[in-house]
Amino acid sequence: MTIANSIGKWILLTFVCHLALLVSILPLQAKDQVTAKEKAGEAKQTEISSNEDEQAGVLGIARYYAKRYNGRRTSSGVLYDPKKLTAAHPTLPLGTRVKVVNLANKRSVIVTVNDRCRKYRTPFIDLSRKAAQQLDFLRQATAKVRIIPLK
Repeated sequence: MTIANSIGKWILLTFVCHLALLVSILPLQAKDQVTAKEKAGEAKQTEISSNEDEQAGVLGIARYYAKRYNGRRTSSGVLYDPKKLTAAHPTLPLGTRVKVVNLANKRSVIVTVNDRCRKYRTPFIDLSRKAAQQLDFLRQATAKVRIIPLK
């Protein structure tokens, strides 16, 4: 009988452990499903509100990086590449995607903030040469823009 009792105890202990594991995991799985539904809802909402975002944002001045910064490390640790769509901003978190609209010709570009620049009285953003080329202000050196952080 002692062997039967010890086997029964092991079976009961194994069952209780499995049950405890399932009870602890189920809320996590439910949470994952809820966040997936929320993300799908946010995607639909951003499609609907894209026209509203055009009016949002901050008016400011854009410049582009000088050639001497080519290959230097940015604040995020990445080497600056003038052929990529990147930007420097004094306050936006690194990694933020920003839509920049040139107010003179209505051209726009989406860049990723990967560096810091000095703070100025007026809102300001430094763009890579490729971004400045797409906004068509390489010859003017600066442009009045609308800076729209994306979600």
